[in-house]
Amino acid sequence: MFSGSIFPHWRRKAAERFSGTSSEIPFYLNAAYYPNWRIYRKQPPSALRLGFVSHIFYAFAWVKEDGTVYGRNQLSDEWADTQMPVDGTTGCLRAFAQLKPQYSKLKLVLSIGGGGKGSENFAAVARSKSCTETFAQSARRLVDEFGLDGIDVDWEHPADSQQGQDYIRLLARLRDYFPPPYVLATCLPAGQWALQHIDLQKAAKYVDMINIMGYDFAGPWGAESGHHAQLYCPSYGSGVSCQSAVEYVLGQGVHPKKLLLGIPAYGRSFLGSDNIGQRYAGCGGEDGVFDYSELPRPGATEYHDEQVAAAYCVGGDGGFVTYDTPQTVQQKAKFVTREQLGGLFYWHIGGDARGPRSLIEMGYNTLHEM
Repeated sequence: MFSGSIFPHWRRKAAERFSGTSSEIPFYLNAAYYPNWRIYRKQPPSALRLGFVSHIFYAFAWVKEDGTVYGRNQLSDEWADTQMPVDGTTGCLRAFAQLKPQYSKLKLVLSIGGGGKGSENFAAVARSKSCTETFAQSARRLVDEFGLDGIDVDWEHPADSQQGQDYIRLLARLRDYFPPPYVLATCLPAGQWALQHIDLQKAAKYVDMINIMGYDFAGPWGAESGHHAQLYCPSYGSGVSCQSAVEYVLGQGVHPKKLLLGIPAYGRSFLGSDNIGQRYAGCGGEDGVFDYSELPRPGATEYHDEQVAAAYCVGGDGGFVTYDTPQTVQQKAKFVTREQLGGLFYWHIGGDARGPRSLIEMGYNTLHEM
């Protein structure tokens, strides 16, 4: 159970529920990703508020062409992961591991893959029996070496039916190497276009959780501005939403408790627009993205669309910036409890705010409210 010193007295009931000592409220996961590059923004593991977090997904390890999950001296950032002086030890992985006695229910999971380069070798590795074996063996060695609790397969994403079948075989073999109580998770985009090649019911037999990325529904790849993490599709439009993604996955026979809904701790910017459905002139921020902790932009006005459970600000000048707030996270957490899903996760913990605007804290409290 979490140490009593971590939670104020008024949160003890929530802490008891989180540790499984109360049967009053169903237990929901409240997980978060930690990208290794956030260490360069003065966010070591010790600086994070982990008392509201059930799982930390450490992102990312990558995969070689022969199936080797990048090991000693070959992680995606070996300096940040295993060598940099951090919190009195070397590397962020060890820094997280040494925090676990303070948060005895916290699970630390190595996330393998990610967008772009992180996923480029998955298809070939999953197609080969020998490479799959190498993948499983090297992943298990890494997990045991750093005292982790399991792995998250973040293949974005199987692109055809053959890759979908190979993905299932990869998960099946990984389950052999990571039997319970090891955690085996997978993270997938929300759109049916990305999920259609996967037998999700079979995938769910092997994994403990399927993390559905409930974000990036709009961005610089599209011609018009739009909400990038809406819970519901507007009545006047169509497209992907958190609800449509959940309905699709559950419709494929996945048990609701296997499903975690993703929350973005960042906003997407559309310059030259002030609402959805508009042509825009470009994107502000870093690669079109602002950390949620930087929102709303100074001088901007924040709005909420209650109908679709989306928030945005205008001005500042990020243009139209779409993101989640405690108000929308509360709506999403209530959706999770109503549908009896497994919980929420956040990309990523480094972008969250402190205090009453914390998305992670709001998500946790709403999931476990009386």
